[in-house]
Amino acid sequence: MLGLLGRLKRGRVELVDAGRRLEFGDGDGPAATVTVRSPAFYRQVLRGSLGIGDSYTRGLWDCDDLVALVRVLARNMETIDRVRRRMAPVLSPVQRVASRSWLPTPARSRRQIAAHYDLGNDFFELFLDETMTYSCAVFDTPGADLADASRAKLERVCAKLDVHPGDHVLEIGTGWGSFALHAATTRGCRVTTTTLSKEQHDYARERIEDAGLRDRITLLLDDYRHLRGRFDKLVSIEMIEAVGWQNFGTFFRRCSELLKSTGAMALQAITIDDRAYELEKAKRTFIKSRIFPGGALPSVEVMTREVARSTDMRAVHLEDITPHYPPTLAAWRRRLLENAGRVLARGYPERLVRQFELYFAYCEAGFTERRIGDVQMVLAKPAFRGEQAVLEGARHAVLAT
Repeated sequence: MLGLLGRLKRGRVELVDAGRRLEFGDGDGPAATVTVRSPAFYRQVLRGSLGIGDSYTRGLWDCDDLVALVRVLARNMETIDRVRRRMAPVLSPVQRVASRSWLPTPARSRRQIAAHYDLGNDFFELFLDETMTYSCAVFDTPGADLADASRAKLERVCAKLDVHPGDHVLEIGTGWGSFALHAATTRGCRVTTTTLSKEQHDYARERIEDAGLRDRITLLLDDYRHLRGRFDKLVSIEMIEAVGWQNFGTFFRRCSELLKSTGAMALQAITIDDRAYELEKAKRTFIKSRIFPGGALPSVEVMTREVARSTDMRAVHLEDITPHYPPTLAAWRRRLLENAGRVLARGYPERLVRQFELYFAYCEAGFTERRIGDVQMVLAKPAFRGEQAVLEGARHAVLAT
């Protein structure tokens, strides 16, 4: 552990253990102080991000600025990445064999989704805004609060697809119903939306009924691989990360098959740098083991390749919205900590608060340092002729920002 910290060159970490203070790195960049609460911390750190995450969840250490700490680590990953690339020819075959034991089948996908999204709707209510949007918001006006930014993102998707009353829109990944409700209410279209989470399904159903939109919104509890029908437009907002890297081609093929020949889809995806994709796709990390079991981030290059290989769609628009994710995550983390007492009062354990606190900080730092990104893509079928509308929708969205 101390040897690793001793190699820090960008940023500074102070380690406090039983009154002893050790400083590592330099003064240039973010700085954080880590306070060790148990000697077991050092053994856990040897397990990488999984051990770091588990030990924080267990209270083995604390930090005055988790985001700064992860930013320092991210800035010093270049040396580790070079070693991992040299080891890739050895590790890749092992990872491929191991991954066969946890292929993302429909049954396994359902269990993995439940592990995160079925924690309890009342838990997510305590840090999400009133729209219950659990994806990157877009802060397109000065002083916008989280709810305003969430609505701006939903409107951005509708504008890019030029959704209108005559459209039947398919959404893969309902969440708690924010997009379906926004599209049906503001555009007057029909929406069919599906989720694998029973908790989300029940919550979204209540919201749809309360809004009087049962005639416009059809809510399903089904896997995207089992959907049938042909739709004018398709939307999937930060759901592809859950399909598994083995199924990226299957996902895009099914999306293409579910669209009419004149249709188009809008995809919002958390991405990883193309150069890190092969290194990370099958790696067991804190996020992929404890937060989103079985998840994997695609890269833009991988998505583009799979679209070309598995579908007849073409990309007509790509926008990087990464700068909007750090303030989104900061807002979620702030709201979580402000409501920590209410979380505990509802019977949730303190370890869950600590786990999500680190998860939000971990991701905020990752987006800030561009280890990960967030993009919106529009993919079109062969007979789609709405490119001008896509460009206009994108232009108005950018001007609003």
